[in-house]
Amino acid sequence: MTRSKPEHPLSAPLPPPQGRQLLARGRYRLRLIPATAGEDLARAQDLRALCFGLVQRDADAFDATCLHLLVEEAETGHLVSCCRLSLLRDRTALLRSYTGTHYDLSHLTLGEGPVMELGRFCIHPDWRDADILRLAWGALTQLVDEEGVGLLLGCSSFAGVDPGPYAHALAQLSLRHQPPSGQVVSPQTAERRMLCDLDLPPFPDPKLAALQMPALLRTYLMMGGWVGDHLVVDRALNTQHIFTAVDIAAIPDNRKRLLRAVSATG
Repeated sequence: MTRSKPEHPLSAPLPPPQGRQLLARGRYRLRLIPATAGEDLARAQDLRALCFGLVQRDADAFDATCLHLLVEEAETGHLVSCCRLSLLRDRTALLRSYTGTHYDLSHLTLGEGPVMELGRFCIHPDWRDADILRLAWGALTQLVDEEGVGLLLGCSSFAGVDPGPYAHALAQLSLRHQPPSGQVVSPQTAERRMLCDLDLPPFPDPKLAALQMPALLRTYLMMGGWVGDHLVVDRALNTQHIFTAVDIAAIPDNRKRLLRAVSATG
């Protein structure tokens, strides 16, 4: 689908800041807003539409049940990145989540603490600054620590519905990042692609694999994350996504220190 300008442009007059400021560093500030912050939520939905190449604003029923993280240029208020997150405190909430509607999570081992679902992560295509992703993870780390989150999960999206351009990345995921013992994520949707059925290189090139992966997924994996064994095709967003999870207790200590150092700078 050809990218078109959303009905509600990102250049619309900015609302006064609402919600909770989590971090402010360098040229960026990061705010956590409720779904009731209508104008801010609309800006996030417009950015999502831009990133997914949609004509209409990207909005669904899950927005109303989530908190939304905004990364803005502090001087101008320009929205450069956003995501939505939800704290899932029991299995019923997990199964009703966005991820739970696409994957069978009924046998997923949860452990202690709530689950945090992270979704719709977007960075404005005109902004190529590594600090954006780094600060977003710093803010998320702050929330994970505050809530005692035990598991972080979501859907990692690849653009388009053809797995071919991501062959090395998918092969790497299939060979090196499958679920740990005892974790089971089963297919639930009709249009899916099992990794084992794809024509993937037996010896993936690590550099090509990294280039083919979304930045968010690379970060998940650096923290010890793992993925499911199949892709789910989302025709509405023209994407294909894979279940992704990080056991907070399994994150390497040096990575935790780096994340907490960023989260402490707000």
